[in-house]
Amino acid sequence: MNHSLVCAETVSRVSSVLNRNTRQFGKKHLFDQNEETCWNSDQGPSQWVTLEFPQLIHVSQLQIQFQGGFSSRRGCLEGSQGSQALRKIVDFYPEDNNSLQTFPIPVAEVDRLKVTFEDATDFFGRVVIYHLRVLGEKGTTGTPTEASITEQS
Repeated sequence: MNHSLVCAETVSRVSSVLNRNTRQFGKKHLFDQNEETCWNSDQGPSQWVTLEFPQLIHVSQLQIQFQGGFSSRRGCLEGSQGSQALRKIVDFYPEDNNSLQTFPIPVAEVDRLKVTFEDATDFFGRVVIYHLRVLGEKGTTGTPTEASITEQS
C-alpha cells in the first residue's frame, strides 16, 4: 500500500524562497496539507527540492500541485543511498495548471531524493507549489546496494 513517506524526521531543503520570506513562502508549506499555503521560489534558471529520509524508502509516485503560470515544463527526479552520488531516476513533464498531478516512478530504493524543476512557465523562473508528496513504502533496514536504484531515461 502506498502512503506519504515525508515525515517529521525528513530533512528538506529548497533552492530558494521568494524574497527570503520563509514564514510566508518557506519549504514547510510543501508538506503541511494546507490549501492556503505554498512554497514560492525566487527567480532562477531551475529550482529544486531535496529530501533526506530517516530510512530507505521505496518510491512509487510523486505528486505535485503547482500554481498555474508558475509551474515547470520538465522535471527530474534523482535519488541515492547513503553517501552515494545522486543518480537520475526519471524525467517527468508537468502540465501548467492548478491540479494535483501524479507521476509514476520506476522502482527506486533510496534515502535521499532531489526533485529539480526546469524550464519554468514563469518568465522569471519562479515556481509555486502547494503540495509535494512522495508516495511508496518504507524500505528495509539492510545495507544499501547500488543495484537498488534503477535509471530510466
